[in-house]
Amino acid sequence: MLKTFALAIGSAAAIAIAAAAQTPSAPADMPALPYKLMEWPTPPTSAAGAPSAWNFIQVSSVAVTPRGTVLVFHRGAHPIMEFESGGKFLRSWGDGMFSEGKVAAIPEKFWTADKSHYSAVYGPAGCTSCGVHSIRIDPQGNIWVVDAPGQVIYKMSAEWKELMRLGTKGAAGTDATHFTLPTDVAFAPDGSLYVTDGYGSARVVKFSRDGKFLQQWGARGKGPGEFGLPHNLVIDRQGRVYVTDRDNQRIEVFDANGTFVTQWTGTGGISGLAITKDQKIWTGGTLRDLDGKVVGRLPGPGVAGAHGVAVSDSGDVYLAQLSGVVQKFVKQ
Repeated sequence: MLKTFALAIGSAAAIAIAAAAQTPSAPADMPALPYKLMEWPTPPTSAAGAPSAWNFIQVSSVAVTPRGTVLVFHRGAHPIMEFESGGKFLRSWGDGMFSEGKVAAIPEKFWTADKSHYSAVYGPAGCTSCGVHSIRIDPQGNIWVVDAPGQVIYKMSAEWKELMRLGTKGAAGTDATHFTLPTDVAFAPDGSLYVTDGYGSARVVKFSRDGKFLQQWGARGKGPGEFGLPHNLVIDRQGRVYVTDRDNQRIEVFDANGTFVTQWTGTGGISGLAITKDQKIWTGGTLRDLDGKVVGRLPGPGVAGAHGVAVSDSGDVYLAQLSGVVQKFVKQ
């Protein structure tokens, strides 16, 4: 079992610095897509009647439900908040559900080539709901949430009843029933599940639709099929698996059985991925086709470094930012 509680930077500032060092910048000639940044969500109102700001802390992920509502996944009280697409607050859940552990970058002087550059701090040095990492909706409308330092992934119904659990809560490892700081989950056309076991490990794990372990692949490194940090993943209609290898600043593509197909280099340190109905992929704020060719980018600064991305059926794009905001872009 791998221990994940030592040699970590505890401050949010240190994490922000590490993330900023990897944030890709859009080339000057990359076409801007016809999207408009909206004010979203609707601000809450103070007791004095004035608009206030949502205290999202760090927004790590966002998802759009089949009803068109938007789930905001953030590292603070009421870690799962649901809004109408127009921005009206509906309800919230999740207090006490997620680990207090906080993932952070290990100082460079402690790095070794064969080990992760990330760890976690638990207990008083952590923070409330800091296990929050990724939220996804499967084709049946079930909600999946990843608790990275909690070492567990939950499948929930739309009514928030637990239906399945992958991993062993509070116990790290790299076998069929354990993760070490997992990062994301994705769903194949045949119902198979794929998990990036990313911050502490360097692998992709495949499960059957009912949660049975099928296989895993990946090792730490820079070569084909290896990972520095497998952070997010999506799957196309053909069953190909697209994994953002954030620390190696590329996206790797595999077939359904984990065989390396190709890689898209020069992407920068992309965190968030989302696939559209017409089979294009948002890589942060940049839209690409399935060959990796850039279609265009969202307007404005900061979009490339989004930690999570979601897209609605109508094409609206939501970016989860660790700065504590959700950006909504509407196609014009």
